[in-house]
Amino acid sequence: MTSALHTSALNSLPLLARGKVRDNYAVGDDRILMVASDRISAFDVIMGEPIPGKGALLTRLSLFWFERLGPQGLNICPIHLTGDAAESVVSVAEAPQVKDRSMLVQRLKPIPVEAVVRGYLAGSGWKEYQDSRSVCGVALPDGLQNASKLPEPIYTPAAKAEMGEHDENITFEETVAMVGADVAGQIRDYALRLYQAAAAIALDKGIIIADTKFEFGLDREGRVVLMDEVLTPDSSRYWPLESYVVGQNPPSYDKQFLRDWLEAVRINGKPWDKSPPAPRLPKDVIEKTAAKYQEALTRLVG
Repeated sequence: MTSALHTSALNSLPLLARGKVRDNYAVGDDRILMVASDRISAFDVIMGEPIPGKGALLTRLSLFWFERLGPQGLNICPIHLTGDAAESVVSVAEAPQVKDRSMLVQRLKPIPVEAVVRGYLAGSGWKEYQDSRSVCGVALPDGLQNASKLPEPIYTPAAKAEMGEHDENITFEETVAMVGADVAGQIRDYALRLYQAAAAIALDKGIIIADTKFEFGLDREGRVVLMDEVLTPDSSRYWPLESYVVGQNPPSYDKQFLRDWLEAVRINGKPWDKSPPAPRLPKDVIEKTAAKYQEALTRLVG
């Protein structure tokens, strides 16, 4: 197993923020160095143990999708990559911390909306459908089952929460009130087009992308730009096509394995209450989670 980076420590650049996975550093006033650590979170809680190789894997997958969906590929929307090497902005001694796990990107004004697209009925969406025949206010036809493919992908945005809090599902109309009709419409349309294109690419490689979320920001000219990670197992639900059966929860290449373990674990005879600190992850859970992520990368990228 490769060595892991739980938290980066760069002294040559000012730290802007640490997220659940990424550590962001300022590069002047117009760029950001995004370092993908090997941290993993579940139920909005960061685990104490990292998943070796995860940060490099997430970065490689994001770059794969940026290349295919951005200006060099299908050109669906602008992307935040600068094209510059991450190692070029840190000291020689710090280069190993950023190599293969970092992206040097434009500094944008983040739009506080998670652009969620669902192509299949799964997870919380399936639970909500059983109660209301809808998901996040979007009406759906009767007769759907767990893991059913939706008649067409639906856009179900969420308001981004502070660290440790849960994102809140909102309506498209609420996003209009937050960011204006033009920006809200662009986010929705970009997200749907990105999902549909990526889902087709993944299906050819034997992977169903059941749902995903995108993040966008505004550049200095006011353009909507795709940012952060894209279509990784952290932000998407990946299912193997050969195991897909309507009515059942398919095995997945994302962190569902970790979530299932956390749901089953008992602490002093009681279930974990999903608040910090997280239960300590045993070695086999770490290794199996790493293997799930690696299989997704291998299928998509080779």
